[in-house]
Amino acid sequence: MKLQTGKSLLHGTIEVPGDKSISHRSIMFGALANGETRIRHFLRADDCLSTIQAFRDLGVQIEETPDEIIVHGVGFGGLKPSKAPINVGNSGTTIRLMMGILAAQPFATTLFGDSSIAKRPMNRVMLPLKEMGANMTGHEGSEFAPIAINRAEKLHGITYHMPVASAQVKSAIIFAALQAEGETMIHEKEKTRDHTEEMIQKFGGNIEVDGLTIRVSGNQAFQGQSLTVPGDISSAAFFIVAGLIAEDSEIVLKNVGLNPTRTGIIDVVKAMGGDISVVEDDLAGTITVKTSRLTGTTISGDLIPRLIDELPIIALLATQAEGETIIRDAEELKVKETNRIDAVATELAKMGADITPTADGLIIRGKTKLRGAKVTSYGDHRIGMMLQIAALLVQDGEVELEKADAVSVSYPSFFDDVRSLFDE
Repeated sequence: MKLQTGKSLLHGTIEVPGDKSISHRSIMFGALANGETRIRHFLRADDCLSTIQAFRDLGVQIEETPDEIIVHGVGFGGLKPSKAPINVGNSGTTIRLMMGILAAQPFATTLFGDSSIAKRPMNRVMLPLKEMGANMTGHEGSEFAPIAINRAEKLHGITYHMPVASAQVKSAIIFAALQAEGETMIHEKEKTRDHTEEMIQKFGGNIEVDGLTIRVSGNQAFQGQSLTVPGDISSAAFFIVAGLIAEDSEIVLKNVGLNPTRTGIIDVVKAMGGDISVVEDDLAGTITVKTSRLTGTTISGDLIPRLIDELPIIALLATQAEGETIIRDAEELKVKETNRIDAVATELAKMGADITPTADGLIIRGKTKLRGAKVTSYGDHRIGMMLQIAALLVQDGEVELEKADAVSVSYPSFFDDVRSLFDE
C-alpha cells in the first residue's frame, strides 16, 4: 500500500475508536455477570471481535446493533464447552485473559491464534495459574500456543510476586482468583494499567488495591451494567504525534480515556516541550496538540508500563526532536505482536532516522529528515500506523507499506481519519 506523504497543515477534530483494553474487558465481565450488559462506543476491530467470538463459542449470547453491544451474561458457572478450539486471532489480551477465566471451568478448552500469537510467551501466565491449581499445557509441552486447558480441581488463592510488569498477566491471575477458594494477593513489580480492577468494582465485585499490592477474594459474582467505552489513548497517540511534528498543524482529539495508568505519553510530550493541552472530564477528556519544537528526553523506569504500547510512535516523535532520546527498561517490547524494538529501529532507519536498538530499548538522535522507502508493519498494527505518520513528513520519494491490513486489528478507520486532517 502506498502511504500518503509530504503532508503538513494537519487540522481537524477526531474522536478515536473505543479503548481496546476496556472493550475486551467489557465483553468478558458482561459474559461473566448475571443479567444484561450494554456497551456503547465499543471498539469493533479484529482483536475485540475475537473476544466476542470466543464467548459466543462458550455459549454466551452477544448481540451487535449499530449503537451498542448487548451481552446476555451467564455468570462464571454458565459457560458451556466450545465445540471446537477457540481462535483468538492476533489478540494477546484475549488468549491470556481467557486462560485465567477458563482455568477454573469444569470442561476442557484449547486456545490458539495466528502465527504471531504462536510466538508469544505464555509461561508468564501458565506458571502462576498452575500454582493456583490450574491444569494447562502449551503446544507439545512448550510455553507457546495452542494452549490446552484441562478440567482442574478447585483453584486456591496464592500470594504471587510478579516478575514482569504486565497488565495481561495480572488480569489473568485476577480472573482465576475470582473463582478460587480463599484470597489471592498479587504484588506488582511496577504499576500497570488497572482496567480489570476498575471493571470489578463497576460490575459490583470487591477488590483491594494498596499501592502495588492487590487482594482478591474468590467466589465472587457480578451484575450486568451499562457502560460507554472511552476513546483509546493508544490510538490517539498517533494523532498526538502527527500534530506535534507536522508543520503548521493543530489536532483536537475528543473523548480520550485518561486513566492515569495509561497517560505516560502526555508526560513524555510535556518533557520534550510539546504544545499539548488536556481538558479532563472524569476519566476522559479532550487533547489538543500543535506543531512544536521538541527536545530529546529519557524514558525509563516506572513510566514504561504507562506507555508501553505508545513507544513505537514515541520513537518517531524522538526523530523530530533536537538531541538524543533514550528509551530503556522496555524489554517487554520484544514480546509484543513482533519484536517492536527491532521493528521500529529497522523501519525508521530505512527512512533515514538515526536510531539504534539496545537490549531493552532504543537510542534516537534527532532531528532527522525522513525519506521514502519500502517498509513493512511485520503484521503489527502499531508499527503500521507509526509508519503512516512517519510518511507524512516525507518530501523525497514514496513510502510503500507491506502488510498494511494489520492496522484493522485496533483501528479499522485509521487511514480514513488521517486523510480527514488534510487541508486540500
